[in-house]
Amino acid sequence: MQNPFSLEGKTILITGASSGIGKAVAQECAAACATCIITARNEERLTATLSSLDGEGHQHLLADLSQTECIETIVEQLPKLDGVVSCAGIVETKMLKFTEEDDLLRLFNTNAFSSIRLIRTLVQQKKLKKEASIVIISSISGVKCGYLGGSIYGATKGALEGFVKATALELAPQKIRVNTITPGMVETSLLKDSEIDSELLEADKLKYPFKRYGNPEEVGYSAVYLLSDATKWMTGTSLLIDGGYTLN
Repeated sequence: MQNPFSLEGKTILITGASSGIGKAVAQECAAACATCIITARNEERLTATLSSLDGEGHQHLLADLSQTECIETIVEQLPKLDGVVSCAGIVETKMLKFTEEDDLLRLFNTNAFSSIRLIRTLVQQKKLKKEASIVIISSISGVKCGYLGGSIYGATKGALEGFVKATALELAPQKIRVNTITPGMVETSLLKDSEIDSELLEADKLKYPFKRYGNPEEVGYSAVYLLSDATKWMTGTSLLIDGGYTLN
């Protein structure tokens, strides 16, 4: 009997795969026997991700998906896909009154428009197989809660959630499903490289019922689940993985 949670025989595109959640998603997809096509802006780190993947036949494509022309170029090179996981994104904290136009454009281009344009182009160029699965990494910020200085970041994630609802309806006739993963705080290099004091981070972790942040691979497991045949009747929804944070 075939394992419905396996990705064997599936070709999956993962964006933002050079580090953090994107890298973990690629690793877990490969571990679940998928063939992975990974993209990111940093060639050195992307190559490191590629070399870390189990199995054979994986590819990497260097691209800045905040640039529309890069999306067109990348999609033209792709085979027919069984799944997509859009992980590309940045985190910036800035109070609204200090936010400038460039901040708006940078955050929306990277966090929202890159995913929207990518999915639009994949649909236009007919690169998604029937019964393919699209997974977009969202956030509890802007969807379930907010934080000081997170108004624009939260707005980008809220935009993705709205995009998924209608897109799921549009693609349903092809049995293509569209879902988001909505994580709480996850231990990634973005966190380690931030200016937030380590003591403040430790105090923040205590707000989580499990007293810790999530690990990137735990988001990766959720992505594998949504890409697998086990979720063929699941579309237009958000998979919340926040360690119980939003219970408070």
